[in-house]
Amino acid sequence: MWARIVQWLAVPDNQLVVAVFVSLLAGLYTGRWLDRRSRNLTKPIIPKGDKALFKGIQYILSNDHDQAIEELTKSVQINSETIETYVALANLYRSKGAIDRAIRIRQSIILRPNIDERIKLGVLFDLGLDYRKAGFLDRAIDTFHEVAKKDPSDVKTLEQIERIHEELKDWESAYQTRRRIAKLTGGDHKHILAHHLVEMGKVHQEKGELLKAVSLYNKAISTHKTCVDAYLHLGDLYFTRKEYKRAVSTWKRIVQVAPRFTFLAYRRLEGAYSAMKNLKPVGDFLKACAESSGDAFTYMALARYLYNENDVEGALEQVESALKLAPAFWEARRFKGEILLRHHREKEALLDYEDLISHLNVPFLKFRCEQCGYQSNELQWQCPQCRNWDTINLVDSADESAGASR
Repeated sequence: MWARIVQWLAVPDNQLVVAVFVSLLAGLYTGRWLDRRSRNLTKPIIPKGDKALFKGIQYILSNDHDQAIEELTKSVQINSETIETYVALANLYRSKGAIDRAIRIRQSIILRPNIDERIKLGVLFDLGLDYRKAGFLDRAIDTFHEVAKKDPSDVKTLEQIERIHEELKDWESAYQTRRRIAKLTGGDHKHILAHHLVEMGKVHQEKGELLKAVSLYNKAISTHKTCVDAYLHLGDLYFTRKEYKRAVSTWKRIVQVAPRFTFLAYRRLEGAYSAMKNLKPVGDFLKACAESSGDAFTYMALARYLYNENDVEGALEQVESALKLAPAFWEARRFKGEILLRHHREKEALLDYEDLISHLNVPFLKFRCEQCGYQSNELQWQCPQCRNWDTINLVDSADESAGASR
């Protein structure tokens, strides 16, 4: 039974149903409890005879939002003092995309005299969510700041403020907000703070303020030593300044701190050593990486290096090693085909093409968010769906194939 409940709750629409239902009942209970303390000790939690409210709750549970709205509208006409019903109505309107109606309802609640401060704060928070969903980010952040001013320890509100700052690319404010969250909640927030610092560095780099950018990238690394994005951009900055040795040294540090992302440095290293007129260190580095990690990206990078050094057989051997690990690695297959055709080995190219057909239109690079399941063919440090940092990882094609065969 519990397994079925968990599966049901995993559906976003069902989560919304529960949220509306729980908020309605909790609000009703809180409101009646306060009312009992102040005036009436015998007043029931749900007004007697309010059949529309009961029907509305039933429709909420059956996920029939249109009928729920109709019944709750009847309920507020019978009893206009029940704030919780208005809140539930506003939530239902927001779920249907009628944001303007949700906003008007919440604004009318806030204007009521003698409204309990806790209820008002909850309505203000929901109003901020409405504004954000409608795209009124300035209004949303002003509303959330109003809530945070009255309740500085409300982490949910601070998280909303942080996300809006991120959407507005106001990375300094996002960074300061995350620091407040870290103080309130404890735990490890270093990776998020590091990404904010990197984004701040990018802004300064685009403005040509390179010293400030370098300082921020280094601060990001000292904050969270495995922040790959910081190493990449710091190395890129050194490369643009023709400080090739510093760029190489920075990129190579990725091998120690986050070996699974070493492939992001290969082309950069090749470009730096080419500018230095000495490609041999690239070969030595790639051979060492192939011996230690032996992943498909490393074999492919080594194959390119060997081919540029006129070692055709060595290059083909490394490509084969890559394809054994990842048969759907289309870039490796294409490179192998190019080598075979350039050296007039048409029969081998034809055999390889026959094998290639079964793998066409299958992107090799696949990434998935561990938090929400979002999938992409591009690596992103922040998930665009759930907005969490460092939750997107490379999907192992071998594991995926094994899972499909099961």
